[in-house]
Amino acid sequence: MADVNRGNRPLSPHLSIYRPQLTSVTSILTRITGNALLVAGLLIVWWFLAAATSPEAFAVANGVITSMLGDLVMALSVWGLWYHTLAGVRHLIWDNAVGLDLPTATKLGWAVVIGSVVLTLLTLVIVA
Repeated sequence: MADVNRGNRPLSPHLSIYRPQLTSVTSILTRITGNALLVAGLLIVWWFLAAATSPEAFAVANGVITSMLGDLVMALSVWGLWYHTLAGVRHLIWDNAVGLDLPTATKLGWAVVIGSVVLTLLTLVIVA
C-alpha cells in the first residue's frame, strides 16, 4: 500500500519556486492572442453587420470601435495578429525538428516577441 503520509513536501513545483521560461510564456501568449483575435474578429463582424443594417446601427458600432477604448482594442489586435502569426511560423519551424535546442528556442522566442512589436509599430505607422 502507498505511503499516505509523505511529509511536508509539495507534490509538484509551486508557483513561488517555479521560474517561467520564455518558451512557456510565449506558448501561453499564443493561446491568449488566438482567443483575443476571435473577440476582435467578432467586433469587426459586428461593425460590418451594422453597416449593412442601418445608419443608426452603424453609428453605434462605429462609435464604439473608433472610441479611445476601441482604438486601443484594435491596436492590441494588430499586435495579437502579428504575435500569433510569428508564433505560428516558429511552430512550423519546430514541426520540422529545427531549432529545438534551448539556445535556438530562446532566440526564436525573442524573435517572436520583438518582431511582433516592431511589425505592429510599422503597421500602425503605415495605416495611420
